[in-house]
Amino acid sequence: MLWYAFLGCLVGTLVGMLPGVGPLAGISILLPLTFGLDATRAIVMLAGIYYGSQYGGSTTSILLRIPGEAASVMTCIDGNAMAKKGRAGAALCIAAVGSFVAGTFGVLLLTVVAPPLALFALGFGPPEYTTLLVLGLIFLAYMSTSSLVRTLLMAALGLLLGTIGIDVMTGHFRYSFDIAELGDGLGIVPVAVGLFGLGEILSTPSRDVPKQVIRPRFRELWPSRLEWRQSAAPIARGSLLGFLIGIIPGSAHIISSFMAYALERRISRTPEEFGKGAVAGVAGPESANNAAATGAFVPMLALGIPTGPVTAVLMAALLIHGVPPGPTLVNDHPDVFWGFVASMYVGNLMLLALNLPLVGLFVNLLRIPYAYLYPMIIMFCVIGVYEVNHSIVDIWIMLIMGGVGYALKKFGFDPAPLVLGLVIAPIFEMSLRQSLIMSDGAWLIFLQRPVALALLALSAGLLVLAAIGYASRRKDWRSKLEAP
Repeated sequence: MLWYAFLGCLVGTLVGMLPGVGPLAGISILLPLTFGLDATRAIVMLAGIYYGSQYGGSTTSILLRIPGEAASVMTCIDGNAMAKKGRAGAALCIAAVGSFVAGTFGVLLLTVVAPPLALFALGFGPPEYTTLLVLGLIFLAYMSTSSLVRTLLMAALGLLLGTIGIDVMTGHFRYSFDIAELGDGLGIVPVAVGLFGLGEILSTPSRDVPKQVIRPRFRELWPSRLEWRQSAAPIARGSLLGFLIGIIPGSAHIISSFMAYALERRISRTPEEFGKGAVAGVAGPESANNAAATGAFVPMLALGIPTGPVTAVLMAALLIHGVPPGPTLVNDHPDVFWGFVASMYVGNLMLLALNLPLVGLFVNLLRIPYAYLYPMIIMFCVIGVYEVNHSIVDIWIMLIMGGVGYALKKFGFDPAPLVLGLVIAPIFEMSLRQSLIMSDGAWLIFLQRPVALALLALSAGLLVLAAIGYASRRKDWRSKLEAP
């Protein structure tokens, strides 16, 4: 188990460092490799890739001013400014220690919060679970960086694709076009690898190899006493803020790093130092995105609701291994749940030990030309998808989804809600149909049960807030156009 946790952390660090790959593509590409493992080892390794990438992204941000992944954008600003002042080692150390503290704090809260939340959710019936999934999708769309309509459209397309295959209740084939391989539906693996692995690579413009890479020496890694004092409070604030934001559906680790940076700048006595190498500008965002990555596991493990594309793929990994995530996970599969939690404690220690001494070695990876790197990644995509079912149809699905992912990126659509819709489609359809069977086809059942009604009211409230926000932005836009 320790070996798989270490492997996940190592791969996650490398994936986080390589611009244009990111944790989502990394997990999607490596998902087929877990098929020979049991559920606990598989989720331990894949989760290690996720929170390991949060560490790795800070390395390229500080040394090159290139964010390895989206959550490290804010670290670029002050981290690279510190590097230019000769404090690259100190910036890397503060980022790593902040990530370790935040990650450990997040796991402690996960240990405390998830089991009672799952126990509460065990009282949910099909109507409550249906409305909970609706709320999750709408909340995700509300928190998304793209427009609400576009996000919901992608989620609806994902739900539609999730209906392909044999109807569980009637046994009829649906939308399979006489292709026997589609009887089980569209596989999560070829869709995820196509959209995020292949699509990401196709949409990433070719880059030159970095000409100058700052290489800090090991003895330069230890920050000064003043830098430790300046980073202590931002690490604490970022850890708490990140975890709370992580529980909310949406791109939590990205939002949390932006909010942590804004908070530190607002409460700082010297806000003019931000952008010029402020220690708090590195400590706050790095702590926040790691705590958010841990917080995102609470709804996934306790309620079976993915808070973002990464947790959706991790949910798919559990389902593939025969472990349904949700309220029954803690009781029915305690080895998976507690093994996963324990691996995160150990994984944070491993990442601290990996990221600081080996930073010079990792930096050399940034010198590999993309002309060699990307064809190798595409090769792993094809081999990985084929190995799952030994099906050429899966490879075609991956290639088609790669083209779809590229087109969505070009037209400004986020492909993540599509995968979310695909993952929750079977659960959503089953709970919806069970609800209607309970009420003899009467939709009023969702209004007659207090919890379901409250969840629907929350969903409606979010849609109203989004509509008000859109109307005010449109009004501002019109007033600017009419202004002389």
